[in-house]
Amino acid sequence: MTTNNNVLIKVENLVMHFPIYRGVIRRQVGVVHAVDGISFTIQRGETLGLVGESGCGKSTTGRAILQLYKPTAGNVYYKDTNLVKLRPEPMRLMRREMQMIFQDPYASLNPRMTVRDLIGEPLMAFGENNSKQIDERVASLLDMVQLNPDFSSRYPHEFSGGQRQRIGVARALALNPSFIVCDEPISALDVSIQAQVVNLLEELQQELNLTYLFIAHDLSMVRHISNRVAVMYLGTFVELADRTTLYRKPLHPYTQALLSAIPVADPTYNEQRRRIILEGDVPSPVNPPSGCRFRTRCPLADTICAEQSPEWREVEPGHFAACHKI
Repeated sequence: MTTNNNVLIKVENLVMHFPIYRGVIRRQVGVVHAVDGISFTIQRGETLGLVGESGCGKSTTGRAILQLYKPTAGNVYYKDTNLVKLRPEPMRLMRREMQMIFQDPYASLNPRMTVRDLIGEPLMAFGENNSKQIDERVASLLDMVQLNPDFSSRYPHEFSGGQRQRIGVARALALNPSFIVCDEPISALDVSIQAQVVNLLEELQQELNLTYLFIAHDLSMVRHISNRVAVMYLGTFVELADRTTLYRKPLHPYTQALLSAIPVADPTYNEQRRRIILEGDVPSPVNPPSGCRFRTRCPLADTICAEQSPEWREVEPGHFAACHKI
């Protein structure tokens, strides 16, 4: 159980493995180590940013927290309720409190449903049958995400990408949730629209006291919106700290390499700073390296990195990392 009343989400040793089957009789020949034993908490009202390369397990982490994927092992607490142990009906009712904004606004909205039906569907799923009240709620939500309520009779193909993502945000807010997983909500949008959507999410957070897990690739945007940032590599966390500490004083070699790749609009500074180029490719999650997952690309790796997994520890107050060289 959570001991701090300010903790909304607590994840303990979360593991998510996907079996690999082959042959006519579908024999299991291995597993994909999508998430391997991560632990963290999310405070009420904060935004935890989650960054890392494609395929490192970010989206899987978000879906496992919401129990869209049933975790292989570990516990996920919402307040004091262990979601992993809930039966289907109590878990369904718990979904009022937890929602998700999906990455692709073109794929996440049913093209055969009007905006009114898309946003009103969660309300009907939880027992709201009054058509007038649904219409009023849909109009209120559209206004909240800065869209014209008269658009409720239109279909998704009549909107731009940014407008579609606003519809996705309105749908996520329909049931007044406390916690929202934002699964790369801006990656499919034009750069000019990304800032608008992020500013909207920040305004809604302040207005509705929302808590976010914000998954993204854009490190500059993560720094802007997040209170704390977690860095993920091949299914494990390598570093977690508040945004100011992480960006000013990254401890893990992988975090240092990521931050060195952020473009800066200062030619003089760009000439002076050291760009860290990682060699090789990310290993397969089907057969991850022994010891430290990052050792095959780490410039500091030695024998102990191959023999022992680094301990996830608090190096400084509020600053966690997993590296033998720290």
